[in-house]
Amino acid sequence: MKTASGQSAFAQNRVATTSGVVEGTRERGSEIMIFRGIPFAEPPIGDLRFAPPQPVRSWSGVRKADRFGPCAMQLPVFGDMSFRSNGMSEDCLYLNVWTPAKSGDERLPVLVYFYGGGNMAGDGSEPRYDGATLAQRGIVTLTVNYRLGVFGFFAHPELSNESPRGVSGNQGYLDQYAALLWVRDNLGAFGGDPERVTIAGESAGSISVSIHMASPLSKDLIAGAIGSSGAAIASPLATVTLAEKERTGAEFAAKVGAGSLAALRTMPAEKLLQATTGVDVSAYSSAVDRYLLPKFVDETFAAGEQARVPLLVGWNAEEANYQGVLGEAEPTRENYAKAVRGLYGELAHEVQRLYPGSTADEVIQAATDLASDRFLGYSTWKWSDLHGATGHIPVYRYFYSHPRPRMVPEMGNAVAGLAGGIVRDPDAKVAPAPRGAVHSADIEYAMGNLATNLVYAWTADDYALSEMMQACYANFVKTGDPNGEGVPTWPAANGGGEVQVMRWDVESMAERERNRQRYLFHDRFLAGRGLRTQVQYR
Repeated sequence: MKTASGQSAFAQNRVATTSGVVEGTRERGSEIMIFRGIPFAEPPIGDLRFAPPQPVRSWSGVRKADRFGPCAMQLPVFGDMSFRSNGMSEDCLYLNVWTPAKSGDERLPVLVYFYGGGNMAGDGSEPRYDGATLAQRGIVTLTVNYRLGVFGFFAHPELSNESPRGVSGNQGYLDQYAALLWVRDNLGAFGGDPERVTIAGESAGSISVSIHMASPLSKDLIAGAIGSSGAAIASPLATVTLAEKERTGAEFAAKVGAGSLAALRTMPAEKLLQATTGVDVSAYSSAVDRYLLPKFVDETFAAGEQARVPLLVGWNAEEANYQGVLGEAEPTRENYAKAVRGLYGELAHEVQRLYPGSTADEVIQAATDLASDRFLGYSTWKWSDLHGATGHIPVYRYFYSHPRPRMVPEMGNAVAGLAGGIVRDPDAKVAPAPRGAVHSADIEYAMGNLATNLVYAWTADDYALSEMMQACYANFVKTGDPNGEGVPTWPAANGGGEVQVMRWDVESMAERERNRQRYLFHDRFLAGRGLRTQVQYR
């Protein structure tokens, strides 16, 4: 596309998409071109509430892409989230692009990032996900919004009957799929290569990555995957049957007094949102709908039917705190034994052998490890282990163990109670102070956004670790291999011989896999009870 003066439109921050021309911005002194708030689907409002995403209508003229779009409808359940969005609305299906390209002909690798938040919170505008730093490493970087909570994961028999495919409940994941189709059709114009797309995410975003690797819709649209803390296997957001989702949806409709799908669609969005207060996060899981997911995610990976792409995957040392096992009980040997018996019955002795603790400190550590594995550690291990066995392609596994530094004193209250795990009750008691690397602590490091988080007094060690993680992530997006100049050697976990895992810390290095016997126990425990999902996390 050329302007009247002959200057390329790309140089004027303009790109022609399949729906129309968008005009981005450049930060002062930066070569990165940023496009905020590009619509990739029609607003899911009115009759389109709960419907699969529909193609966005074309526009004439030049559309300014200088502001983030609205965030999805959500309650304020996570105190560590900070949005730059243009308000909150059902009209939320927008994405953001950071490109270092000088023209639309460069064919640079692409990273598409899905935010976390338990499928009930989060936004692509969060500073910790900002794509500018990775873009400076030669990667076209995107963040993608998707519908959350009841708006994105509601199933109902009437809604399934309305669908030509007889499905409902996976709307939020179909939003992500629609964004991947948009990437396929449009990223070339932004200097990206649609055949070199890596998808990534943390927590619920990581679970999304596992789903798209398993989905016949998405798996041919991706060339690599990065998952941080979570999979749709044996987790609070593990895949369930469509019948289960429809039953949960019908119960919710009865709770809000809606006798029909039409009544639900005419209910004010804010009223519908408030009615979700106290709803368990498991209501927002994916469904086996024979469209997005023909079968359970673990079955797909076990059969080797997933996307055969390189996977970089791992979890953090403190995904959940010890109260996930002990509740409000004091961390004594006796209380720990009692809690484990309540969870595992006659197998309690084996759990205590694998997660031993006698003193108060040992009990706290053992209960933290067990709670972390029950929450997302085992889930992520199972995903990586299955893909490593059946994917016939390298899997690079990590264990993130570096705690955040001290808080800036005046900012401490901003994160009170954020010791890791899913927050269900905004009025709940403050959680114990974290002992290690908590859930979601790795995001700013990997994305190169430490400076955007003013709560912590970042040190030279933190920035050095962030540089190393960014380099490995960038290498992986570019080549499918995190190894390269200036970073520790990172063997594939499934490369033969002893399983090697990268331990991310001030001194990062690959080491022999620890605690495999713990995860094999969880395998046996779940299989022995015919369970696909974890015992409910407290």
